[in-house]
Amino acid sequence: MESAIIGSVISAMATVLGAAPIFFITKLSEKWKDILIAFTAGIMVSASTFGLMPQAIHESGMIGLTVGILLGIVMLDLIERNIPHIDVESDSPLAAFDAKSLLVIVALFIHNIPEGLSTGFSYASQSSGLGVMVAISIGAQNIPEGLILSVFLISSNVSKLKSFFIVFITGLMELVSAIVGYFTASGFGWISGYGLAFAAGAMLFISYKELIPESHSHGFERPSTYSFIVGLLAMVYISHWFG
Repeated sequence: MESAIIGSVISAMATVLGAAPIFFITKLSEKWKDILIAFTAGIMVSASTFGLMPQAIHESGMIGLTVGILLGIVMLDLIERNIPHIDVESDSPLAAFDAKSLLVIVALFIHNIPEGLSTGFSYASQSSGLGVMVAISIGAQNIPEGLILSVFLISSNVSKLKSFFIVFITGLMELVSAIVGYFTASGFGWISGYGLAFAAGAMLFISYKELIPESHSHGFERPSTYSFIVGLLAMVYISHWFG
């Protein structure tokens, strides 16, 4: 329980860590955005493929894996379709902290719920090292997300301090979701494997639908591809170390 809380806090608050540089910089080059996003995609694909999916099969079999992955994909797809999505990397900033800016924040709040659940489900699984692996994976994804969100808010005439606080709140939502996921999987043991597969589906959807296309959208496909592979290999090593 203690390790689950610590890991969930670190993973969720990685968003805040990503926002910290806004006190020193206000612009991130498109090349480094793409490299960071591709690295994150590699980590998430690797964690899903080599960590979550095998453990989901072990705990709930192929049916559990299939059902969980489809649920994860469908949930993220519904969020994408029904929550008006504004690209936080857009070059046309909002004139003020208005309803549209609020819409971006609400959308990111909702996006963080499946990520938090993924961490909680992983810590409640039968594999002792899986929680750490997924927490690292989600945390790595949260760092560039926090940075990009904070830069977007500043470009929308939101103060640095307020931008940092908003990013902190979005991370807090992920932490709450992780705790809910942990207690749900612990109280209903049969759901754990489905939860892991759900997490894998959600992470794969995020990677293939958002991260990889974004990392290839500004003409830096080659360094982004190498960054993706480095991220994938990094998570393979982490998986091997934590067993």
